[in-house]
Amino acid sequence: MTSPGPVSDEGRTLKSRGYRITVDEGRDSFFAISLEDPESETAWLMSDTVRSLDEMQ
Repeated sequence: MTSPGPVSDEGRTLKSRGYRITVDEGRDSFFAISLEDPESETAWLMSDTVRSLDEMQ
């Protein structure tokens, strides 16, 4: 496995998406957020611990 080299953030834009995921045949649901670099198939992060960006501050 090779580690990626450093990448400049200048001019790059991340794509974000919010999800409401339902489980147990609709009895339970939770929220998740995904951050992705559209130029890379391996640069992404998904978290189910954030309910809103306001809670991150």
